[in-house]
Amino acid sequence: MNRSMFGIFVALAIAFVGFNSFYIVDEGEQVIITQFGEPVGGATTEAGLYFKIPIVQKVLFFDKRILKWDGDPNEIPTSDKKYIWVDTTARWRISDPLLFLQRMNNMNRATLALNDLINGAVRDFVTKNNLIEIIRSSDWKVSYQSTNEETEAMEEVLVGRDRFSELVLESVAQTTKGFGIELLDVLVKRINYTQQVRETVYTRMISERQRIAAQKRSEGEANKAEILGTMEKDLKTIVSEAYKKAETIRGKADGAATAIYGKAYNKDPEFYAFLTSLDSYEVLLGKNTKLILQADAPIYDYLKNYQKVRK
Repeated sequence: MNRSMFGIFVALAIAFVGFNSFYIVDEGEQVIITQFGEPVGGATTEAGLYFKIPIVQKVLFFDKRILKWDGDPNEIPTSDKKYIWVDTTARWRISDPLLFLQRMNNMNRATLALNDLINGAVRDFVTKNNLIEIIRSSDWKVSYQSTNEETEAMEEVLVGRDRFSELVLESVAQTTKGFGIELLDVLVKRINYTQQVRETVYTRMISERQRIAAQKRSEGEANKAEILGTMEKDLKTIVSEAYKKAETIRGKADGAATAIYGKAYNKDPEFYAFLTSLDSYEVLLGKNTKLILQADAPIYDYLKNYQKVRK
């Protein structure tokens, strides 16, 4: 019985030692081996199955992937005394796990170090520059301005938001190298005014929009008056030309009619007088019409002759 228990114990010991003699490194991991708390050898960065001395040596795993850092929004005054909330983020990775172990030891300390370094660099830049250097891109030009804003808003951007991120990255990256950390980039997620500044900005924006709206309405009224004036002028010109043309045509027609009347009269004056008298009768002698004429009236001649013919 004792031999059986001893055999089981030996088997378990061998299995334990064998199990603790190997370790597996995944693709997204890198490993440092410590012996009695001190690093042994360099970092293991390639994925695979590796051997270590059981019990004596300990395996420390570190992430090899790109990691994300998110800072808390900070209220910072700009050089032109505008208080803003700046929210930044960054990407980093452990470039030297051995140095990282010696200087940072764990992820919590690394996060605290990044908090101090990045937030400090962001605060230094914001306090040394005006607001427009942070909220506008470096390629922004005054010619892009579509409205006549205040003079301070028309200033040319010398640094800009993208260069701001680069300067913060350059400032912090040199320090993080000594921690075994490679800082890849620093980006501004959001910039917002504080409540007091926000109300002032909103008031100015409303005033500016109202001024632009009034200007647009004034320009619209001026354009309307110009269009109506042009339309009225064109209408009078058209009517005048049409009246002139109509009078010219009417004059030519009257002249032609007079010529025709003259020719007809010259051919047979008596017959022409008779026809004109008939036309006059047609106009004068309507239904239920009584006509009183003198005996010597020219229009009465044909009526008198008609009575003689009937007798």
